[in-house]
Amino acid sequence: MAYSRVIQIEFCHCDPAGIVFYPRYAEMVNHVVENYFIDVLKHPFHQMVAAGQGIPAVRLEMDFRKPSRLGDRVEWVLGVEHLGRSSIRFRLNAEDRIDARVTVVWMEAGFKPSAIPDTIRKILEADHA
Repeated sequence: MAYSRVIQIEFCHCDPAGIVFYPRYAEMVNHVVENYFIDVLKHPFHQMVAAGQGIPAVRLEMDFRKPSRLGDRVEWVLGVEHLGRSSIRFRLNAEDRIDARVTVVWMEAGFKPSAIPDTIRKILEADHA
């Protein structure tokens, strides 16, 4: 299963040329992942933080194909590309503009890598490509 989310390109995303300033794409990747956790995994970040958990990114790769401009509506599609014991690699595609991969690691209190909980793993496995 692929998860999708549309992000409207706003003034705050753009540089003086009116195109997305490339670091903003990293924020958009995080936005899509965070909303996947809310909408699909039913495990929002605020719940993780309150429990002393987290999923920091440990690797981010991006290929820039075409600029996005102020006012564009860009559909991002997320899929689970790899599932490890404590790591998840998501692949994201923003139409013909960006291909990205982000690897996150499930952390428990004290920022110690930990096994992904079974209830969440089952959903991730179902979404694994």
